[in-house]
Amino acid sequence: MLRLLMHHLERKLHARDIDARVSLPFDWGLEFLDAGYGSIHEAFDSRQFIQFFRKYNAEAIAASDNFYTPAESCESDFELSASEPGPDSSFFRLKFPSAINTPYEKNNLVHARFFPAGNGDSAVIVSPQWNAGEDSHVALCRGLNRFGVSALRLSLPFHDRRMLDGFTRADFMVSANIGRTIQAVRQAVLDIRRAADWLFFQGYKRVGVVGTSIGSCVSWLAFIHDERLEAGVFNMVSSWFGDVVWRAITTSHIRRSLETELSAEQTREVWKVISPSAHSGRLARVRRPALLISAAYDMSFLPDLSQIFFDDCERHGVPARKVFLPCGHYTIGQTPFKYIDAFHIINFFRRLWR
Repeated sequence: MLRLLMHHLERKLHARDIDARVSLPFDWGLEFLDAGYGSIHEAFDSRQFIQFFRKYNAEAIAASDNFYTPAESCESDFELSASEPGPDSSFFRLKFPSAINTPYEKNNLVHARFFPAGNGDSAVIVSPQWNAGEDSHVALCRGLNRFGVSALRLSLPFHDRRMLDGFTRADFMVSANIGRTIQAVRQAVLDIRRAADWLFFQGYKRVGVVGTSIGSCVSWLAFIHDERLEAGVFNMVSSWFGDVVWRAITTSHIRRSLETELSAEQTREVWKVISPSAHSGRLARVRRPALLISAAYDMSFLPDLSQIFFDDCERHGVPARKVFLPCGHYTIGQTPFKYIDAFHIINFFRRLWR
């Protein structure tokens, strides 16, 4: 009965902005990958494109330390300023150049809001969900502040102040453009790692991450590639990026474009490097605490895909605690689940860093 109710609510909440979702045409997007690939774009047929992406992903996964490590930061790269005058001036604005120079100038400047917590030496980088509004997760940041943890709320690529003119959604973050989606996810991971650089420049001793939905994906990829990140909360987790896009109600409009060229299996293949489970071989070295939160009735990060992620962590001995909430991907943002979710996140860091 609860499953039926939650699935009904999930579909209802998903339908609220269904008219705003744009199904962009399929494109291989080689020009968004490393320099030189775009020049062979016209010479390939579909079979050759798929072979290319299989090779590209295999090489990127084998060299993932390079793939997910930005160039060294300088303190002068970062600019901190006071918030705009108004009723809420309890935060600062941070901006810095992204480590990836995309074709979209507005997207290449990373924006973040910094919520300092007195003289504490602990900070968390917060990465919200896909299409999050600018105020999303601000309450979580303030909740962390109450327990002495500073919070740096990042804007994902193509979101809020990085959103391209004429857009109302972050359609370029995840789309049926294979190469651009890889670039955007990689960019988000590098943005997190550069944000960590800034926090260490400020003298913070302990830095962690919190990510929700796709924010969970990019935070996890940063976490397993950056040993400086001491702890993390991964709020709604999954295993294979392509499977999520193919099967989720959230991305059903993207699937319609993908299936003009790809099968479900091929979609998993072309997006392997941005999939947490593709990097499970690294987990034997991960001995930092993590909290994994999953929604039992999630129709976007489906439970069987989340279970693959859990199995990866258990098989390799990652010290992760799991929490299952009786809700779905959309309802986790509704009362009472959003408060229960926030309690688990804040309490994890409060107990760890008290």
